[in-house]
Amino acid sequence: MSAQGGTGPACPVGQGTLGRGMPRIALYPGSFDPVTNGHLDVVRQAVTLCDRLVVAIGVHPGKKPLFSTEERLDMVRAVFEPIAKQAGCDFDSTTYDNLTVTAARDAGAAIMIRGLRDGTDLDYEMQLAGMNETMAPEVQTVFVPASVAVRPITATLVRQIAQMGGEFSAFVPPLVAARLKAKFSS
Repeated sequence: MSAQGGTGPACPVGQGTLGRGMPRIALYPGSFDPVTNGHLDVVRQAVTLCDRLVVAIGVHPGKKPLFSTEERLDMVRAVFEPIAKQAGCDFDSTTYDNLTVTAARDAGAAIMIRGLRDGTDLDYEMQLAGMNETMAPEVQTVFVPASVAVRPITATLVRQIAQMGGEFSAFVPPLVAARLKAKFSS
């Protein structure tokens, strides 16, 4: 029985839409340098929460990423798009060089996806979510907890392991492992 006394759903909002029949669009921002199994875990969860997932790669002029913006876009598309498609979720990827809330607005996103590995992430992400809510109250931050198996994975650690010749394939999708090996074999 629904909250309204009938036998329909408790929530009058249709599956996959906001109250006005608009699709739920979520933005998942990050550097994705490289894409890790932790990112993949977040995407697998995020595609169940929205109709369209936009993965946005932040481009910061002061940072020197391992992979170029185009290489990261290519990896993001190759790894995440099939997951979204399998879940029936539209997928897009983009870059941004401004505030993340501006990127969310530009994408038409009402949801911002943020992955959490531990309490340290939560403290930092709560600060960001509070600031973002002040600047863009129409964008709701949704925290996605990392699965136990991927909690220790960070892109920074993956890069360091790869640079030092260590075995990193357990931490990244196979396509990314091949690209990392190619990057460090030259």
